[in-house]
Amino acid sequence: MSAFKTLDDADVKGKRVLVRVDLNVPMEDGHVTDDTRIRAVLPTITEIADKGGKVILLAHFGRPKEGPEAKYSLEQVVPALASRLGMPVAFAADSIGPVAEEAIAKMADGDVLLLENTRFYKGEEKNDPEHVKKLAALGDLYVNDAFATAHRAHATTEGLAHLLPAYAGRCMQTELDALTKALEAPERPVAAVVGGAKVSSKLELLGNLVKKVDYLIIGGGMANTFLAAGGLEVGKSLCEHDLAPTAREIVEKAKAAGCAVVLPVDGVAAKEFKAGAANRVVKNGGIAADEMVLDAGPDSVAAVIALLGEIKTLVWNGPFGAFEIEPFDAATNAVARRAGELAAEGKITAVAGGGDTVAALNHAGAADDFTYISTAGGAFLEWLEGKALPGVECLRKA
Repeated sequence: MSAFKTLDDADVKGKRVLVRVDLNVPMEDGHVTDDTRIRAVLPTITEIADKGGKVILLAHFGRPKEGPEAKYSLEQVVPALASRLGMPVAFAADSIGPVAEEAIAKMADGDVLLLENTRFYKGEEKNDPEHVKKLAALGDLYVNDAFATAHRAHATTEGLAHLLPAYAGRCMQTELDALTKALEAPERPVAAVVGGAKVSSKLELLGNLVKKVDYLIIGGGMANTFLAAGGLEVGKSLCEHDLAPTAREIVEKAKAAGCAVVLPVDGVAAKEFKAGAANRVVKNGGIAADEMVLDAGPDSVAAVIALLGEIKTLVWNGPFGAFEIEPFDAATNAVARRAGELAAEGKITAVAGGGDTVAALNHAGAADDFTYISTAGGAFLEWLEGKALPGVECLRKA
């Protein structure tokens, strides 16, 4: 049973339902170029409409600074939304006040209305109580289906939940169920892959994960910092030498928590960072002063793949190497494909998230096989860091 209030707990028939969605989609020449976020919220919109609720969509678009700006108007998203939804979507040129009220008054049960960009008002990001009251007056129920914004305590992501009965939409519910299964109540053993360029950007993440997982697999540029902290030469590799004491501290914390830290045992080294650069496999410490490690080596990949066969849950954030350029995408590709195969066979639960991670798994052709992939950036990372997300906490069952 879900720990959160969902649409299963809501009676939407005949009600005005304020639904917070993520429609901050990429656009070019007035057309949506990637409708992933639109498709993600369709189940919630359709379900509420089919049950006879009036669907009133709240969303932001871009980062407007000085009130309404035509280039940040959500009106331009309406055609793509209506097309995907397969039904008309009305639009109101304001998110509060008479314009919004009049548009809502015209709605019949099952209709869908999109209100203008919520960030046209400074009260949105400030979570101003008076602004929240004006928004709440427009609806009877509140549904949050925008996990990507759940780490922000804004009027439409957190404030409304304190004035109206609040529920998680289906997209939000799927995300929360997946993350809960991966970290809060996982089937063990649990492994986490943490890659990327810098340790400094993931200190809180690493500190939280050593207390929650059985294996912490470190890849990417940050692995060099850990290797250097252990006294190994890393040549010209990306490395935060000043964080060596921090890296050693994380390793000690892991030991105390019974978490095994898995580092590369070899790497693919080159003298220049470019596609197709001449390269060689080097054992740890065997790198030349003018070389840099740009990917994990074959022995490292074999060890991680063997470990995947022993675990039940995998959480992934960050690549093993410079996956954007060949041949330094090999380690990420190999591990991602094997993790995907095991997930598709039902042998492990594999959850991944973060911008680079999603791009890397798509590049490897493994994304569709993972149990769940979160497209949320900041919210996904803050969840992994063990932080309470304002837009999530307000949806928990008492």
